[in-house]
Formats: sequence, C-alpha cells, structure tokens
Amino acid sequence: MIELGVNIDHVATVRQARRTYEPDPAWAAVEAHLGGADGITIHLREDRRHIRDDDVRRLAELTQIKLNLEMAATDEMVEIATRVRPQMAMLVPEGRHEVTTEGGLDVVGDEAWLKSIVARLADAGIVTSVFIDADPRQVEAAARIGAQVCEIHTGPYAQAFHDKGRDADSPAIRQQLDLIAAAGRAVVQSGMRFNAGHALNYANVQPVAALPDIRELHIGHAIVSRALFVGLREAVREMKRLIREGAAAS
Repeated sequence: MIELGVNIDHVATVRQARRTYEPDPAWAAVEAHLGGADGITIHLREDRRHIRDDDVRRLAELTQIKLNLEMAATDEMVEIATRVRPQMAMLVPEGRHEVTTEGGLDVVGDEAWLKSIVARLADAGIVTSVFIDADPRQVEAAARIGAQVCEIHTGPYAQAFHDKGRDADSPAIRQQLDLIAAAGRAVVQSGMRFNAGHALNYANVQPVAALPDIRELHIGHAIVSRALFVGLREAVREMKRLIREGAAAS
C-alpha cells in the first residue's frame, strides 16, 4: 500500500526565522503521525538553515514512525547518520545558494564515491535511498552503487502541471508522468523500491499516486502550507486521503 512521508523542514524554517525554540519539529512529527503519516522526512543541510543537529537526535529518539534523513554525500553527514541511525538515509545534491533541491543526484558522475557512502550506511544498518531524475542511466547507476531505494524527482512534472493547464491528460503533463513511470519500472526491475517526491501538492498528487509499483511519496512544503489554515494533523489527513484515492483509482 502506498505510504506518505511528511517532510517537516519548513516547521524548522519558521522557528529559525526568529532564531528561537518554537515551533518545535518534534511536535510537528507527532501531529503528522496522528494525521496518518507513515514516515517523517528531515533534511540536515550543511548550512543548518532549518533542521539542526539536535533536531535530528531528538527525532531519531522520539519519532514512532520511520525517520528518513535527507543528506549530502559527505563524511560529516555519514558520521551523523551512523550515529543517530535513522531508518532511511536519502542522498541528495545540495547547493549552498539554492532555495530548495533543484535536481536529482548525479549518480553516474560520482559513482565510486557514492558507492562507498552507501556501503558505510549499509554497514550501520541504514536503508539508503538516492534522489534522482527520471533518467534510466541514473537508475542503472543507483543499482550499481547498491542503493535500495530510488526516489524519482517529480519537480519537472509539478512545474508542467502548474504551467500547462493543470490537466493530467494534457500532452506536456502526460510526457512528464510517462518519464516518471518509465523510471519507476526500471527501478523495480533493478530490485529497488520506487519512491517519488518534490513539489507535489493537493492538486497534482493523484496522477503520481496512481503510477504502478510506487511505494512512498514524500511531501513537505504543501502540507506545512496547508497546515497554516487547517492544522498539521488535518493537512496530513487530507493528503493521505488524496494519495489513497489516487492509488485506488489506478
């Protein structure tokens, strides 16, 4: 059954805007769990712009559902991950000046280093995911380095959905969905788990949820934004319902 991982980074973004102690990401994790989330995702960035080291430690101790730690493929982040032992670590590209992740990880271009990172995480008993574009070459490389999960980048689909009529049957949107679906088939055929995420929201999530063999969707900004008006528990509940309806209608 398709699952929802809720990214709570932007709860920490609000906290850091005032450099204070609230809102607490740990409270957000509880509310997301009560709303039906199957997992919690956090991204510990090099510049600590939102999630901080202490958040990672506390969430690893307190979260009752799966914890997915997004991280750059660096020695520092591997050391942190192997110490706190989240259930999953997702390797992502990271640019100091980007607002959010701008594209998938280039596994093809850095295969040897990434293979060593995956091995170190695996030795600590951590499931390793890679965040990649819907590119068959990247899927093949992910399998070669030993990744257990591929999260396919849905940003181009979300942008097309916003720009091209917001109709899942339009050619531009269908083209992006077909790319994600093809990548997902390649992921599953390579023996890895097919996840997806980035820029998914309440309007565009169902066509992605309907794709065959998809296991998890990771969504953050849209849920935290909706939570300003309805509360986090209800925002998660609404998203979970849309995902389940989309999957059931496929």
